[in-house]
Amino acid sequence: MKRVFLTGAALMVLFQLRAQDIPVDSTGYKSRKLKVEEVNLVSSYYTQNGDHSAVTGGIGTQKLTDIANTIDVKMVKYGQTGIKHTFDIEAGIDHYTSASSDMIDLSANSSASSSDNRFYPSLTYLRENELKGQTLGIGVSSSTEFDYQSFGGNISFSQKTKDRNGEFSARFQTFIDQLKLVKPDELRPGGEGYGSAGRNTFAGTLSYSQIINQRLQVLLVGDLISQNGYLSLPFHRVYFSDGTVHQEKMPDTRFKIPIGIRASYFMGDNIIIRAYYRYYTDSWDLKAHTADLEIPVKITQAFSLSPFYRYYSQSAAKYFKPYGGHSQSDEFYTSNYDLSKFNSSFVGMGLKLTPPDGIFGLKHWNTLEIRYGHYTRSNDLTSDIVSINIKYR
Repeated sequence: MKRVFLTGAALMVLFQLRAQDIPVDSTGYKSRKLKVEEVNLVSSYYTQNGDHSAVTGGIGTQKLTDIANTIDVKMVKYGQTGIKHTFDIEAGIDHYTSASSDMIDLSANSSASSSDNRFYPSLTYLRENELKGQTLGIGVSSSTEFDYQSFGGNISFSQKTKDRNGEFSARFQTFIDQLKLVKPDELRPGGEGYGSAGRNTFAGTLSYSQIINQRLQVLLVGDLISQNGYLSLPFHRVYFSDGTVHQEKMPDTRFKIPIGIRASYFMGDNIIIRAYYRYYTDSWDLKAHTADLEIPVKITQAFSLSPFYRYYSQSAAKYFKPYGGHSQSDEFYTSNYDLSKFNSSFVGMGLKLTPPDGIFGLKHWNTLEIRYGHYTRSNDLTSDIVSINIKYR
């Protein structure tokens, strides 16, 4: 929080302006030059293993590793009319290796997707009228890897209530994707090349947040998501009961409706209880429940711990059957265990350091956060992730 010191002359001007009923900016001078407000450097390492790879029809290794690095730079300036302009620039790159993708070509036991890099930049612009409590936003993004190209765009609007205790937000997003149709080798007659197909996603989000009292804040959020186009994954095999192998086939439309509630309760100055629940349903008859709890605890002024736990449960999509379970009478079919019935747990701990002299004595690098989580799923998938976030402000 910035402290403002007023001289006697400044106080006289302030009183005169108030006497004339002219709105006054009481937060002090705000720079009209574009300046860096915050930088976040995030790195993570993810590893998983399991026995239900969709590439080999619902059986086989799901071993995968992913190393991700992102940089997020937020810049702010104020216009002559007092409007706040925020530019958020983010760029990320992942490198992954996947044993299951290595089985796309069974004969050579090697494929172009056994390892890959993904690059995903984004740019967001926010225009905030602090006097009216109103914010408008627009953003663009892209994601590129060997067999997938995605372009995204979004617009948003938020309005605070008169007492500033509530805020309504609306957001619309779209993603226009193009996929290379990398089929399993035995389903590529004559060594044919890769075709391509499109996929479009449109998502609308409405949310409302409210400060109930000094201790309790609540957020309600709902989404409506529509997808159309090629919604299968071309390198997923499906083995039928007669022993034949097929390429995964799914409907070309899908509607998703998630709704959720989030609450934060402040227990004094040192403990916060953050709870979240979400219900999800879609047109493929998949239904899911998510419950999440995180309790940040401030140990000292500069050190805090945040244990967290998430429980998730879902029903199977109506098009899912395990290896050898489908028949020729099925119109759509998949053996992707992400669409099977399962429940999962994700448990971990976050550690946050905010030393007054900065990280390693570097004053503006004022926050270091490390998080670790362990994930287990009832259909034999396990994973671990560790991430490090360093913040400049």
